Amino acid sequence: MKVAKFGGSSLASGEQLKKVFEIVVSDPERKVVVVSAPGKRNSDDIKVTDLLIEAAEQQLRGDDGGLLIEDVVSRYASIAEEVDISGTVIAEIREDLHTLLHADQSKPKRYVDALKASGEDNNAKLVSAYFQSQGVEAQYINPRKAGLIVTDVDGYTQVLPESYERLYALRDEPGIVIFPGFFGYTLDGDVLTFSRSGSDITGSILANGVRADLYENFTDVDAVYAVNPNVVPNPKGIRELTYREMRELSYAGFSVFHDEALIPAFRAGIPVHIQNTNNPTAQGTRIVNTRDNTNGPVIGIASDKGFCSIYINKYLMNREVGFGRKLLHILEDYGVSYEHAPSGIDDVTIILRQDQMGEEVEAKIVSRIKQELHADQVIVEHNLALIMVVGEGMRHNVGTTARASKALADAKVNIEMINQGSSEVSMMFGVKGHSEETAIQALYHEFF
Repeated sequence: MKVAKFGGSSLASGEQLKKVFEIVVSDPERKVVVVSAPGKRNSDDIKVTDLLIEAAEQQLRGDDGGLLIEDVVSRYASIAEEVDISGTVIAEIREDLHTLLHADQSKPKRYVDALKASGEDNNAKLVSAYFQSQGVEAQYINPRKAGLIVTDVDGYTQVLPESYERLYALRDEPGIVIFPGFFGYTLDGDVLTFSRSGSDITGSILANGVRADLYENFTDVDAVYAVNPNVVPNPKGIRELTYREMRELSYAGFSVFHDEALIPAFRAGIPVHIQNTNNPTAQGTRIVNTRDNTNGPVIGIASDKGFCSIYINKYLMNREVGFGRKLLHILEDYGVSYEHAPSGIDDVTIILRQDQMGEEVEAKIVSRIKQELHADQVIVEHNLALIMVVGEGMRHNVGTTARASKALADAKVNIEMINQGSSEVSMMFGVKGHSEETAIQALYHEFF
C-alpha cells in the first residue's frame, strides 16, 4: 500500500489534475491520496492559501473579504471547467467558504486556521469529484471523520498518538481515499493547521497510520539536488539519502521538505520517494533509514542566511561551574533561542537567528553578559550564513574537513566558525553572508 501526496503546483490547474489522476490510477497500490490547495499557475499567480489568509485578515479588520473568497471560488471553478465536471461541487465549495468567512471570530487564530485549511479541504472534494467522473471509485474523507486529532501545546500543532490507531481504518475504506493535507481537528472540534509544508506532514502521518509500504511525495522537481540549482547550474540529483541526512539538509535551507515533516514516517521506518508530477518516469529521490555509502563522503550542501553570533571570552571559563547555564538563562529571559554553541576552554560562541533580537534587546543581552558573567570580551557579528556539508560517508572518510577548508581558502572565503556535528554526518561552516554563494560553489566543485 502506498500513500501519495501531491503539492500545490501539482494541482494548480485542470491540466495538472489530469496528470495527477493518471499517476494515481497507474498503480493500484496507491490507496491514499493527500492533496494540497491549488498553488501558483505561473510566477505572477497567487496561491489559494494566501488568498484565504488575506480574506480572513480583511474580515478580522472589519473589511469585507468576500471578493477574495470569490477569487478563490473562481480558481476552483476554472479547474472544474478544464476537467469538465459539473458545477455541483463548486456550489458546495462556495457555500462552505462563505460560511467559514462569516463564522465566529472570537478566537482569531482558530478563525484564520479554519479558513486557510479550507484550501486543502475543498480541493480534496474537487479532486474526488473528478476521479468519480472518470469512473474510478474514490471518496473524499475529512480529517475529523478519519480521526486525525491534534493539539497545540505551546502554540505548535502536534498529532495525538491515538490518531494513528484511528487512521488505520482508512485501509478498509472502499476505493481511493482523497484526503486534505495541512490540518487536523482538536478534541473540541476546532481546526488547527500544521506549520509550513503542512501537507507533507499530513502525508507522513497517514503513511504511519495506515502502515504504508511507501510514502510518495509528488512535487515539481525530478529529484532532490545536491545543492541549490539557483546557485549551481544543473547540479547532481541525489538518488538516495537517509532521514538523518535529509533532516540536516532541511534544517540548513533545503526547500524540498520542512525538517520536521517526515518524522512520523521516519518513526514507522517507511521509505519516502520524491517524484515529479510533470515527469513521473524520472528516478526521483528515495529517503531511507540506511543506505550504502558508495557515492563519496558528501551527499549534499545546504545554506541559510540571517544568522548572527555572540562571541564571549573569559579567562578560565572552563573552570567556572554554571557559566553555560547562566549564559543561556540570559538569552531565555529575552525569548531568544540558539542554534549552535561551539566552544573552547576560554571562549564560547552562540549562533542564533538575528531576527530574534533588535538593537535594544541585543544591547541589553551584551550588557548583562558583561555585568553578570564578568566576560573579558563580548563581540556580536551580524549577517552570517551557515553552510551545512552533509553525508553519512563522512564518518568513514579521512580528510573531509581538510578538503572543505582548502576549497573555501582557495575561493578566498574566510571561515568565521566551524562546527562538526556530534552525529558525524554534518559539518557547519559560518561565513559572511556576502560570501554564501561563492562558498557553496567552491564546496560543490570540490566534492561533486
